[in-house]
Amino acid sequence: MNWISDWALPKISGLFKRDVPENLWHKCPACEQMIFRRDLDAALHVCPHCGHHMRISALRRIEITLDAGFSRIELPRAPADPLRFRDQRRYSDRLKEAQVKSAMDDAVAVAHGTIEGQRAVVAAMEFAFMGGSMGAGVGEALVTAAKLAVLQDAPLIVFTASGGARMQEGAVSLMQMPRTVIASRMVKEAGLPFIVVMCDPTTGGVTASFAMLGDIQIAEPGAMIGFAGARVIEQTVREKLPEGFQRAEYLLEHGILDLVVKRGEMRATLARVIGLLRVPVLAQDPGPTLEAPPDPPAVEETPAPAQG
Repeated sequence: MNWISDWALPKISGLFKRDVPENLWHKCPACEQMIFRRDLDAALHVCPHCGHHMRISALRRIEITLDAGFSRIELPRAPADPLRFRDQRRYSDRLKEAQVKSAMDDAVAVAHGTIEGQRAVVAAMEFAFMGGSMGAGVGEALVTAAKLAVLQDAPLIVFTASGGARMQEGAVSLMQMPRTVIASRMVKEAGLPFIVVMCDPTTGGVTASFAMLGDIQIAEPGAMIGFAGARVIEQTVREKLPEGFQRAEYLLEHGILDLVVKRGEMRATLARVIGLLRVPVLAQDPGPTLEAPPDPPAVEETPAPAQG
């Protein structure tokens, strides 16, 4: 028996043992640099080395967008499993697991408040909830958000992050495409701004419906935005896609987007855009009209003095 390794070293190690929290460091998926967790949170999950925008939760996105004191709204509950779908697992079981992990009922959270004093309603999609897929619950949430925006006379801002329609709901999920389009029309017909901020990734039925209907189209840097995958498109058109295809910068260059905004500047940008769109239009002064000039005043003629 080696008393040094079996008895002495464990005793000494126990004297200097410290509780080290888990996930103290995070590796950037783009540049693979290690980032201290506290610094990453302060940078809003943007890599300080390469500027890569990592995915954040819907609740966190609402927190960094709205002013303090915002309120989340309770959303209507959609049918939990309308088709009683089952693949390797029951759809109802997948839903329960996603709800526990994300602390959300479905893939969208809705809140209302102000952005630097500008009133707004914000809906944020949660990619961690079954890939941010759009089912009946998401459609119902966006319709509710649109109604709230109209009721509060406030713009509607939607942060999208989705893999598309939710296959476990079949045709029910596809019906949410026209429903969300109607929701966007409700906001626009009320004369309110409908602003879409596309985050990584925004694909499938979400892109093919309300995500491309914003009055202002914004995206985060490097966000993947498209309908079908790049490999499917290459196989269909039988051509090599250009560099950066389906990325936010490529779409901005080709006129699909209005702005590509860094996460740290998003809040100020949204406040500025809302301020510009919500300024009341004043009646313009018609200016002087081309009227005939008034007649000159009559001048009385004085008689000339008599010559002597």
